Amino acid sequence: MAGNGEKPVSLTSRKNSVQQHQVCILGSTGSIGENTLNIIQRHPERFTVISLSAHSRVDKMLAQCLAFKPQHVVMGSEQAAASLKEKLTAHGVTNINVQFGNQALCDIAKDDNVDTVMAAIVGSSGLLPTLAAVKAGKRVLLANKESLVTSGQIFIDAVKTSGAKLLPIDSEHNAIFQCLPEFEQHRPGECELADNGISKILLTGSGGPFRTRAVETLSAVTPDEACAHPNWDMGRKISVDSATMMNKGLEFIEAKWLFNVQPEQIQVVLHPQSTIHSMVQYKDGSVLAQMGNPDMRTPIAHALAYPERIDAGVEPLDFFNTKAFEFEQVDYARYPNLKLAIEACSKGQAACTALNAGNEIAVAAFLAGDIKFTDIYKVNESSVDKFVSERVDCIDDVMTLDGKAREFASAIVAELKEQN
Repeated sequence: MAGNGEKPVSLTSRKNSVQQHQVCILGSTGSIGENTLNIIQRHPERFTVISLSAHSRVDKMLAQCLAFKPQHVVMGSEQAAASLKEKLTAHGVTNINVQFGNQALCDIAKDDNVDTVMAAIVGSSGLLPTLAAVKAGKRVLLANKESLVTSGQIFIDAVKTSGAKLLPIDSEHNAIFQCLPEFEQHRPGECELADNGISKILLTGSGGPFRTRAVETLSAVTPDEACAHPNWDMGRKISVDSATMMNKGLEFIEAKWLFNVQPEQIQVVLHPQSTIHSMVQYKDGSVLAQMGNPDMRTPIAHALAYPERIDAGVEPLDFFNTKAFEFEQVDYARYPNLKLAIEACSKGQAACTALNAGNEIAVAAFLAGDIKFTDIYKVNESSVDKFVSERVDCIDDVMTLDGKAREFASAIVAELKEQN
């Protein structure tokens, strides 16, 4: 990365040595975490699992502990940690340090024995441990987009100060990263894309499961329908975000910070097949695209081994049996949450922080059956309008605003639930 004296390693110098990375996975029982472990299992000579974390999935964590033998595990609650300890003891495993809580998450993220941190905790709860990894100068594989959405410049400044290496995991941002000149790949948050002949970032999105559904019927969408993504296998929260296209909105904000661009330099393009993961448009008329089957193991493997390439277990794209590539403009009447996120990106940090907090509350309420699918936008819009003028100068401001926005959004949810 520029600023810490690190230089790209040449292919010639890499041929005779394989670097061993000591890995911490924050959120190991989720989709990203499980795919990360799948790749690590394929390359034991390259990666050693030092620590894992999960919120409450004790049985999944037990299986991961037995398979990968980490030194440390952090669970979300004291009860979950006690249950895991009991199950490990029953299997004769007593040498894994099991802890719980936010401080323990931060501790494993900045552990001196770890050099690579997969930040895969969903939502703003992943911000503090991800920031702890950044401040400790780790290689941070960023799957927690909310870290940049909620803290933006604060997060990027921490990367610059510590010399951490930031590698994007979202398939879209990873695709953009791969299409950039190599020099800019080492400058997250400091890219000068215009100086490298780049005019625009093209952020692709599938449109989710309701791209062709009649807009007037969206209020009747059920949680199971919203979670049935046509191309990707994701957790329920992210699947709902994909259905509303809020996920693309959060990615829009993340792209602004990762690649140091203005909102007008980012264009969202609907691409239903999810084969082209994103593109970079150059001033000479060239457009570079990163393509592949919709499998998160590809961007995870890319970041884990960067700058090398390793087998991810993903079948190569078969162009002779691939569906035709389709592209559409975004209909903001169908996806008002995406428009709201793009507007928040221009309005400043408070709008983005409040948007994310409100959305997490709204999506949880929808999944619980408390509000309608179309009510998610109402909660999000109200949250942005309420807090858009707040000052956000440090991480404490972020956490304070996040808490206030959640309390406000919860009150809106209660009103909507009563109306429904």
